[in-house]
Amino acid sequence: MSFHPISMKKSELALLYFPDSTSAVATNRLMRWIYDCPSLMMELETVGYHRSQKLLTSRQVSLIVRHLGDP
Repeated sequence: MSFHPISMKKSELALLYFPDSTSAVATNRLMRWIYDCPSLMMELETVGYHRSQKLLTSRQVSLIVRHLGDP
């Protein structure tokens, strides 16, 4: 089944990747994956992403899924 990106909170997306974790742990893990992928970070920054952002745009979610795979 393919994931269709929509705007969502970072924590919501993180819980899709790490469903057995708490929201905080899932978000920390997802952000570690994102920061460890320089090409993803570069693309996110080009579409206006900043680290303190809580809500991800559908474009940002799409980039994350493209680099990390479907949740």
